[in-house]
Amino acid sequence: MGEIDIVFILKMIVIGLVQGFTEPIPVSSSGHVMIASEILGLGEQGFTFAILTNTASLLAVLWIYRDDIIRLIQNSFRYLQTKDARYKSDFRFVLYIIIGTIPAAILGVLLKDFIADSVSMTTIALMLFVTGIALFLIRNMKGRKGEADMTLKDAILVGLGQAVALTPGISRSGATIISAIACGIKQDTALRFAFMLYIPVSLGGVVLGFSDFMNEPNKAELAIPYIAAFIATLFMTYFAMKWFMGIMKRGKLIYFTYYCFIVATLLLIFF
Repeated sequence: MGEIDIVFILKMIVIGLVQGFTEPIPVSSSGHVMIASEILGLGEQGFTFAILTNTASLLAVLWIYRDDIIRLIQNSFRYLQTKDARYKSDFRFVLYIIIGTIPAAILGVLLKDFIADSVSMTTIALMLFVTGIALFLIRNMKGRKGEADMTLKDAILVGLGQAVALTPGISRSGATIISAIACGIKQDTALRFAFMLYIPVSLGGVVLGFSDFMNEPNKAELAIPYIAAFIATLFMTYFAMKWFMGIMKRGKLIYFTYYCFIVATLLLIFF
């Protein structure tokens, strides 16, 4: 393998690390991947790369929430079989996940080509400002609602927040967490619900993009760089998610307001 190939692989690993670190936190992973690609001189990564790294992040989230997912599935089936009130809360939470997924699923299919289009640095900067402002507005909201207290209205509003995040440059985790907290949901529940919503939408994106992946003309040539980026994304998403869960427990989302404003300002100045 030539030196230029090694350099390219290292750059792809960096992109994977950026994707993995920014996927769980409210700062737009797609925007940061674009920024990192521009700095490293790689250009736009394309839909195939996005599918691979998204799948890596999805696997990390599934692993972190594996116990919750198993519990929710088991208790939902138990409720359907027995109508036992002990399992009703988990069944209703699953129902709300399904309902909250619908807006983004519909728009994702209708706007697939628009979502895949490239976006300018100015757009990313503006969307980071929007995210920062939204995070600032909900900075002191603690919320009282746990999983058992959520309503159908909450599920719909958070689902609409996730649909808004299909706009290039808007953070999906940011939009859903902000929407949930604004609905009066406790931060730990908001985080869990936001990433439970992420799972079906992400799976849907993988399915929709599978044909694009299979038709990628340079699969063999890009196999090693893509595998390296996949592994980097997988592990970085796991550690970033664990770190972000700690931030949420301490109620320190305000840090991301500052970050969004700083990065947005730098983008407007230098790009």
